[in-house]
Amino acid sequence: MGRLEGKTAIVSGAAGGIGAAAARRFAAEGARVVLVDRDADRLAHQAQAIGPMASHVVADVATEDGTRRYIDETAARLGGFDILLANAGILGVVKPIADYPVDVFDAVISVNVRGVWLALKHAMPHLARRGGGSIVVTASTAGVRGSAGLGAYVASKHAVVGMMRTAALEGAAQGIRVNSVNPSPVETDMIRRLEEGIDPASREAARRQLEGRSPLRRYASPEEVAALMLFLASDESRFVTGTVHMIDGGRTAM
Repeated sequence: MGRLEGKTAIVSGAAGGIGAAAARRFAAEGARVVLVDRDADRLAHQAQAIGPMASHVVADVATEDGTRRYIDETAARLGGFDILLANAGILGVVKPIADYPVDVFDAVISVNVRGVWLALKHAMPHLARRGGGSIVVTASTAGVRGSAGLGAYVASKHAVVGMMRTAALEGAAQGIRVNSVNPSPVETDMIRRLEEGIDPASREAARRQLEGRSPLRRYASPEEVAALMLFLASDESRFVTGTVHMIDGGRTAM
């Protein structure tokens, strides 16, 4: 029997990268998965690739209407849900604070912070009526340390960690567990954009720079991050809540 047999999971930011890997892994472990993203074509492709255990909802997680849509459609279609992976996020640009565009800062905060807050706000009452469940929030090593040129992203991920801890305290009495997963760079499209922002002349040089900051000297794979998310989503972690889970190749030990 799969580790999520009989459960239903919502995965936001599921059109690619970590979200798609997590959706695949959750389905392989027996969960019905609802994939959420605003990229309709890529989202439909990922759901089709997973098969009959997957469905999808096109929604902008940064808006309350979009959040209500994916929460309420999941509840209506599948009778509720047990797991929420609040994974959607954007990087922004790589610029010093003094040069950072205000509109880009606002966009990063809207998706990365407001999107998580709205997910918590609308999912927690559903999970409380369900008798509890697990919420996993995708943060970053940027949620526990600074990073030059990434002020908006760093601010957003620090905020996400604080919200996770607050939600864990507020949800405990209803059996709702809330934890964060904090990766270092992962082999995704987002990291390609980070490499380009660090060194527009040579992405490979930027990659070597980023890999050199980890004792394991490489990026994580989306599947490795998804494996940690699976543990936190499953009943194996039933006494784990309010915690930050680093998956960073030893980066924060340095």
